[in-house]
Amino acid sequence: MDGTGVPDAASAAAPPPEPASGQRFTPARLRRARWSVAVVFLVHGSVAGSFATRVPWIQDHAGIGAGQLGLALAFPAIGAFLAMPLAGRISHHLGARTALRLLLALWTLSLALPALSPNLYGLCGALLVYGATSGTADVAMNALGVETENRLGKPIMSGLHGMWSVGALLGSAAGTAAAHAATDARVHLAVAALVSTTLGALACRGVLDLRSAADEHPPPRFALPPKSALIIGAIGFCAVFAEGASLDWSAVYLRDVLGTDPGLAAASTTALTCTMAVARLAGDAVVARFGPVRTVRAGGALATAGGLLIVLARHPAMAVTGFALIGLGIAVVVPLAFAAAGRSGPAPSQAIAGVATITYTSSLIAPSAIGSIAQATSLTGSFVLVTALACGLVLGAGVLRVPGRDAAGRDAVPAGDLKP
Repeated sequence: MDGTGVPDAASAAAPPPEPASGQRFTPARLRRARWSVAVVFLVHGSVAGSFATRVPWIQDHAGIGAGQLGLALAFPAIGAFLAMPLAGRISHHLGARTALRLLLALWTLSLALPALSPNLYGLCGALLVYGATSGTADVAMNALGVETENRLGKPIMSGLHGMWSVGALLGSAAGTAAAHAATDARVHLAVAALVSTTLGALACRGVLDLRSAADEHPPPRFALPPKSALIIGAIGFCAVFAEGASLDWSAVYLRDVLGTDPGLAAASTTALTCTMAVARLAGDAVVARFGPVRTVRAGGALATAGGLLIVLARHPAMAVTGFALIGLGIAVVVPLAFAAAGRSGPAPSQAIAGVATITYTSSLIAPSAIGSIAQATSLTGSFVLVTALACGLVLGAGVLRVPGRDAAGRDAVPAGDLKP
């Protein structure tokens, strides 16, 4: 890689990870690997959904107030930030399949820990482990998703992240039912951990068994993200900031700015999450037809229009529509950023870890940044910033271009989709 952060000729020609001895990547094998890694994403999402529904029980069990809970909930992001750079080294030593099996199992089993915490200190420690295992599993599964996509020769990353959203919905639905039935969260989360661990282990059996070349040096234990990952991560930062701000503040915006009742205010969050899930599941077909650059530019334009609707809204319907457009516009950006990072150099896991670290940082600071700006100006002023970042997707989408597919430098369109 040269000093600009763009892969040089030697880096671009570096061979991808090799399959385990005797393994052939036949079309049937690749299809199986695609659906196996999709189930891995679903399992990962279900753990997050299960945990989110039992936070009130965990707060009561630990005997902490709202401020202390806010402090504790920062620890998953801290754990992920610290641990994600290790994922590439683990994959190098163990192979992609074994590493994913181990890291995913650690993540699913960690779901049981927060409910066992008797106080603030125990909860912070449990959530630190929870976040660290989540982040490393996240990097490993995204790296395998990128490698599977490269070998299939067609986009699948948006659909994989759509499966994560489906898993989160399933986990939250089961958690809601458990909470409604007044089930002890220690029992609920322990059962959910065992079920998700079993399903994850079965899914990992079908993913590609990729291994580093014998003469390849292991990645460093800790390293700054490569420059290419920083540039790609900036696009992910914009999208995740808009997502985090909208998820956490949409209902508050409708209630405080537009005077909406709580039931209708909650509809803004529902609109955002639903459009994101649908767009991710349908995103692969759109990316295959139009390429990542044009897809993200169009998405950025939709998200910018959504932000303008929110800022200018004088009626709740306008704001709800605006939040729905933000969800639709940003849905595929992070999957495409991970895919671009995996193509940006000879160490996909390290680049993906760099992008993941940047996006996790964005999700950590977005809610508090919106609150700080709202305190200094107004909540409407905060969403002016969200709108500006959405516009940044339009301006910066070119960094997601697939290299080598279009000699003229235009956004790549698969040959089968070209029209005479």
